Amino acid sequence: MSEKRFPYPDEVKLPEGIDIETYKRMYAYYRLPATVLFGKDAPKELVEWERKMFWYQDSLHHYDVMYPLDDIHPATWEIALSTYNSRIFVVPPANGIPHRLVNGYLFISFVPVLDEKEIQKRLEHFQKRAGYYYQNWNDIYEKNWKPEAEKIVKEMESLEFRDLPEFEDESVVFGRKGYSPSAYHLVDNWLRLVMLHQRLWWKHFEMLNLGYAAYLLFYQFMKQKFPDIPDQHIALMVAGIDVILFKPDMELRRLAKLAVELGVADRILSFATAEQMEAELSRSKNPNEQKWFNEWNSVKYPWFYYTTGIGFYHHEPRWIDDLNIPFNFLKDYISKVKRGESLETATERLRKQRDEIAARYRELLSEEDRKVFDQYLQIAKTVFPYVEEHNFYVEHWGHTVFYNKIKEVGRILAKHGFIEKAEDIFYMNWWEIYLALLDLVASWAVVMPPVGKYYWPKEIARRKEILAKLKEYKPPPALGRPPEVVTEPFTVMLWGVTRERIEDWLGTAAAGKVIKGFPASPGVVEGRAVVVKSVEELGKVKEGDILVCPNTSPAWGPVFAKVKAVVSDIGGLMAHAAIVAREYGVPAVVGTGNASRIIKDGQKIRVDGFKGVVEILE
Repeated sequence: MSEKRFPYPDEVKLPEGIDIETYKRMYAYYRLPATVLFGKDAPKELVEWERKMFWYQDSLHHYDVMYPLDDIHPATWEIALSTYNSRIFVVPPANGIPHRLVNGYLFISFVPVLDEKEIQKRLEHFQKRAGYYYQNWNDIYEKNWKPEAEKIVKEMESLEFRDLPEFEDESVVFGRKGYSPSAYHLVDNWLRLVMLHQRLWWKHFEMLNLGYAAYLLFYQFMKQKFPDIPDQHIALMVAGIDVILFKPDMELRRLAKLAVELGVADRILSFATAEQMEAELSRSKNPNEQKWFNEWNSVKYPWFYYTTGIGFYHHEPRWIDDLNIPFNFLKDYISKVKRGESLETATERLRKQRDEIAARYRELLSEEDRKVFDQYLQIAKTVFPYVEEHNFYVEHWGHTVFYNKIKEVGRILAKHGFIEKAEDIFYMNWWEIYLALLDLVASWAVVMPPVGKYYWPKEIARRKEILAKLKEYKPPPALGRPPEVVTEPFTVMLWGVTRERIEDWLGTAAAGKVIKGFPASPGVVEGRAVVVKSVEELGKVKEGDILVCPNTSPAWGPVFAKVKAVVSDIGGLMAHAAIVAREYGVPAVVGTGNASRIIKDGQKIRVDGFKGVVEILE
C-alpha cells in the first residue's frame, strides 16, 4: 500500500464559530472522537485506537450531516450489525463496524480478526450457526422474518400520542385504573417507539450479514478459479430475481397500463396534481374511473410507504406524504404506454443471461469444483432476494411509520412551546425528547410552566446554526492510514471499500478525464451527463441522459427507466445502485469516489460498465 494517508480523526477540527459544548450535547458521547469529547485531556489509549483504525465516510447511507434525532438509525445499526458479526454468527474474519461522528458526518471502520488461530476457532461456531440459517433460509424468511418484521411495523403504527387533557376522564376513577393513562402512555409510548425501532433494526441484520457473506464466498471462489473474471459476471449470475423492493415501481407500471386499458389515461394525464386527481375521481360517476381510482387507493398501503432517499433522514420526501411523487412517475408511464412503449423490465432477459453465464463457467471447472460451484451459487441465489427486500420493511415502510409518529410527538411539544414547530423535534436526540416529555408531564401534574419552554427554543436555535455551518463543510472520503487488507463482508460488497478503491481515493486529484469505479452493470454508452446531488433535483433527468450522482435509492426505479446509464460516487457490487441498474438493464459504474464533483451537467461522457471506467469526452 501507499504510504499516503488521510488525516487522523484527532487532526480534524470543528469549523470556525461552532460552540463545542452545544455540538457535544447533540450526539451520544461515545459516538464522538476522543479529542472532541475530552479535549486536550483525551485518554491516550482512545486516541491511539482511533488512529489505528481506518475510517471512511458512510455517504452510501448517511450522505448528509447527522441531525441529532436521525442519528438514532446508525447508532442502532452499529450495535445490531456488529453483534451479529462478532457475537451471534461469529463471522470468522470480521468483528464489528465502529462509528465516529466527525464534524457531524458519520465515519465508520471495521475491526478485522487477523489471528489465524482465532479465525479457526470462530469458523467452528460460524459453520454451525450460519449453516443452520443457510439450510433453512426460505423457511426462516417466510415463516419468521417477514411476519415478525411486519408485526413490529404495525405495532409502531398502533402507538398513540395524545396531548394531555385538562382533567383525566372519570373512567380512570370508576374503572379503578390506579394511574394516569394520559401521562403514563405519552412517555411509555415514546420509549416503546424507540425500542420497536431498535427491534426492527435487529431484524434488518438477522439475515443480511449472512446474505453478504454467502455472496462474498461465491465471489472469492470465482476469483480464485478465474482470476480475470469480470466482477459483473459474478454479479449477473445471481441477478434476475423478483424482489418486493421493486414492487412500488411495478405497481405504478400496472396502474399506467390499467389506465390505458380502461380508457381513462387522458383523464388522468389532464390533472396537474395528485390532490386534484383524487378530488375529481373521488366524485366521479364513471365506472371505469371509479375502478381505476379504487386500484390507486388499494396500492397506497404499504407500497407508497416509500422514501425517495435512502431512508435515514427525516427530510427525505416519502411517497405517502407527497402523492405528487408517485403521481408524476405514473404520468410518465402512462405516456409511454400510449406511445406503444413496453414497461417490462429486463428481468426475463437477465434470467436467460444469468443461466448462460453460469453454465459457461461451470463447464470450465473440474468435477470436484463444480460441486462447490453449485453449492455456493445456489446459496448466493437463495439469499439474494433478502439482500434487497429487507430494505422495504425497515428503511421504507418502517421508517415512514416511525417518522410520522415522531411528528405526532413534535406537534404536542410545539403546542406547549417546547419547540417553535413540529419539525424542530429533529434537532433533539431521542433521550432529550424523553426528558422533555417527562418535563411536560411534571408541569401538567403540578400545574406549573414547563422548564423546556424556556430551554429548548434557544438550544435549538444554536443547533440550527451549527448544522448550517456543518452542511457547508466537505468531509474527506476517509480518515487514517489505509489497511493492507479489507476483510469485512459489508465493507467490500456494499460500500465497495477495497485496497484498490482506497488508492483511487488517494490519487483522484490526478484522475483527469478518466474516473475509475466498480463495473456494476454491463454495457458501454455515450451521452450527456446530468448531475443529481439530491432527490429534489431528480426533475432535471430527461430521457436518454446519463445519471451522475453521489448515490441512488431503490425508489429511483422510475428514473432508471429514463436514463442510458448510471454513475455513482459510492457503493460496491451489492449496493442498491448496482443491483437496481442490473435489474433494469442499465450500464452502471459505482464507487467512483467523486464523479459527481468532477463531472458537470451537460458534459458528454462514456460509461463502460464492463471495465468500471467513466471518460469525460469534452
